[in-house]
Amino acid sequence: MAFALVFSRALVGVAAPLVQVEVHLANGLPQFNLVGLPDAQVRESRERVRAALSNCGFKFPSRRITVNLAPADLPKQSSRFDLPIALGILAASGQIADQHLENYEFAGELALSGELRPVQGALPMAVAVGKNGRQFVLPASSAAEGVLAGQTIILPARHLLEVCQHLKGARQLPVQHPAVVVAGPEYPDMADVRGQQHIKRALEIAAAGGHHVLMVGPPGTGKSMLAARFPGICPPLSDDEALEVAALQASSQDRFSVDQWRRRPFRHPHHSVTAAAMTGGGPHARPGEVSLAHCGTLHLDEMAEFARSVLEMLREPMETGAITISRAARKLNYPARFQLVGAMNPCPCGYRGHPSGRCQCTPEQVARYARRISGPLLDRIDLQLEVPALSPGELQEGPAGESSSQIRVRVMQAVDRQLQRQGRCNAMLAGDALTRHVALDDAVQRFLLQAAQQFQLSARAMHRVLRVARTVADMEGRDQVDRTALGEAFCYRGSLYNPW
Repeated sequence: MAFALVFSRALVGVAAPLVQVEVHLANGLPQFNLVGLPDAQVRESRERVRAALSNCGFKFPSRRITVNLAPADLPKQSSRFDLPIALGILAASGQIADQHLENYEFAGELALSGELRPVQGALPMAVAVGKNGRQFVLPASSAAEGVLAGQTIILPARHLLEVCQHLKGARQLPVQHPAVVVAGPEYPDMADVRGQQHIKRALEIAAAGGHHVLMVGPPGTGKSMLAARFPGICPPLSDDEALEVAALQASSQDRFSVDQWRRRPFRHPHHSVTAAAMTGGGPHARPGEVSLAHCGTLHLDEMAEFARSVLEMLREPMETGAITISRAARKLNYPARFQLVGAMNPCPCGYRGHPSGRCQCTPEQVARYARRISGPLLDRIDLQLEVPALSPGELQEGPAGESSSQIRVRVMQAVDRQLQRQGRCNAMLAGDALTRHVALDDAVQRFLLQAAQQFQLSARAMHRVLRVARTVADMEGRDQVDRTALGEAFCYRGSLYNPW
């Protein structure tokens, strides 16, 4: 037979569309043509496949070989098509049988010796393969990632000859089983932070309701330590969230590590990060920091030092939980439901309000520094916290406080109340759902209007205060949002809403 069809997968964002590798052998001068919008890595597979087949003892056909990667309008990237191309050539030349090829999909890079090397994006490809009911043949070093997809049957292989023997029925490939994970992911412990009990309380509320946080204080007050320990008090990832997070990491430039399975992302880009690196982009529209922090924490240390244009790009994903990257050729949508945990100094020197009195910044300098965080962005941050400097006595003799595991128990109880009541976290309440689940009596409604007028809150800010108040009530186990919960929510916002 001079024609063979092998199934594989491309990688477009977090999606893995089907690619049909069509191989045709025709009479004529020996030639190896590869069509279907292949990039440089795919075009180089011709030499890798030729050498691998020869070194494995197969005969490379001395005919006109045409390999089409369909659909032809979908750009093809990376070396994952080496294995399906090699199998297609062997099937088209009659060196292996092709009657079972339709039951499998293949991905893998070939070494010149025929060994299989790992590929990027094994997890999103395995998820897509499982929906079609086929079995997925992967390099053994990528099989542990692919098996996380759940229902997909993953067959690991170390060499091209093992795949050929499996297709011939001579020796079956084993089925990859998921590794047994006994302990959950480890995070830094909140007990390491001395003092700052009111900040810990605010972070507990943020973790329970999915709220954004900004901490303002002098250097050395523990802002970065608190931010690094924030993921440890958040509830564990659900199965769907864990798959989304792993698929995003697997589709990025960084290879996904199975050790990161079910670990909440914690991204802390440097303040010199570019707009494309923050939101996503590049030649292949890779996910950016906001997407890699999906279902996790995006920590912006020294937030006022970030470029204004970079910070302004956070406004849309903070509201919608998604980011759209538009290019001339295509448009990609990435999830970006992260929690922003920002930290910044109160003035250029950093010591405004410090007990030492060393700050010499003028009011104009302080105001100019504060304006680096725009009003619309500040309006989207639910909890704005002043982190005071601690005395040496408080640092040495102060109690360590609760551990992250103790705090996480209360957070999970509050999250369970939210899911049972409305099916989502409080930070995602909007419209009729917000009105229905945050019903206020007349006295509390008057208090809300008076406080909103005093602090000159926008409509968006009022809604965010209501969401935080709903979370405070859930933390206390109350069904009704009372004046106490609303007052605490205003304390977290009012003191910093106009701090300068």
